[in-house]
Amino acid sequence: MGAQVLGGRESVKVAVVQTPSAFMDKKRCLEIACDKIIEAGKEGAELIVFPETWIPTYPYWTMGWDTIANGFHDVMADLQDNSLVVGSEDTDILGKAAREVGAYVVMGCNELDDRIGSRTLFNSLVYIDKYGGVLGRHRKLIPSFIERIWWGMGDSRDLQVFDTEIGRLGGQICWENHIVNITAWYIAQGVDIHVAVWPGMWNCGGVEGESFIYAGHDINKCDLIPATRERAFTGQCYVVSANNLLRMEDIPEKFPFKDSMTYGGPGQEQFVGWACGGSHIVAPTSEYMVPPTFDIDTIIYAELQAKYIKVVKSVFDSLGHYARWDLVNLTTPPQPYEPETNAPGAIQPDVRDRVIESVAKEFKLEPEKVAEVVRNAA
Repeated sequence: MGAQVLGGRESVKVAVVQTPSAFMDKKRCLEIACDKIIEAGKEGAELIVFPETWIPTYPYWTMGWDTIANGFHDVMADLQDNSLVVGSEDTDILGKAAREVGAYVVMGCNELDDRIGSRTLFNSLVYIDKYGGVLGRHRKLIPSFIERIWWGMGDSRDLQVFDTEIGRLGGQICWENHIVNITAWYIAQGVDIHVAVWPGMWNCGGVEGESFIYAGHDINKCDLIPATRERAFTGQCYVVSANNLLRMEDIPEKFPFKDSMTYGGPGQEQFVGWACGGSHIVAPTSEYMVPPTFDIDTIIYAELQAKYIKVVKSVFDSLGHYARWDLVNLTTPPQPYEPETNAPGAIQPDVRDRVIESVAKEFKLEPEKVAEVVRNAA
């Protein structure tokens, strides 16, 4: 599949779910997610994408050293208890819905570390295949600014691209889409469909009197718009951008930090943070297939055509005739970010397994035979 565009398909229908999540309620979030997966699947979507940390919410509220202690205690414990655990009943539930409609699902979530003894949360994308299994996950590599209050950092294992029946699929979270070397790495993997997820749409106010960041509809003032459009052309791929929608009425009155959660622009006080939507889909030419869609609870759709990836690559191929890897190239660190590692320079098991699988696929060999050769060589 890897040498083909969109897995050899002429077209793939994709969907972005822009609907409020059930704030801080994982069980209800999973119910809504399954309903939306079934709805989009019945419309023919083969890839269904949810926004950043949709389960159970993006932390739009403010906390710091002066935060009231009991509020801090309750919120941090609740956020852990309502975060998704990969490989648990949580992903089984999503997998059942994906399998029912035969669609791939990318879920933005707060993810609770599955390592024994850890309660660290991550801002993650979890990939579910059309058969209901977990393809893998991507943990945000660098939480932005005050996000570091809530989330840990991803590591080299989170640089994953998935070779699927609908093409090579990858994704980055929010401002990761601005990290030049990470974006270059994903492009170098030949991604066909790039997933970009965000907590909403904001205005980076540069006019005197404007807030530095507030919810807004002016696409000329939001940094994510040039990021998605440039990513599409630079990578000769489709970009599926999923943005959160959440209103103040969706937040329970008992939530201790509700009063600090609205900082919308003029006429937008109803939104939580900057969660006014803005989901969109971009073609490899950098043109909008679906322009930023604001304010409404909806699912947006687009039919991705393999032809347009081929056309753009004919004039600008970042992995072929328009590349200079002889001048600058990329390397990835061999070690994951773990408290215990093998001897310096040793290949970690998960890295070794991926290499074995890749070699077996490329040369049409049995993975067990390749693994045996590696063991004998060691």
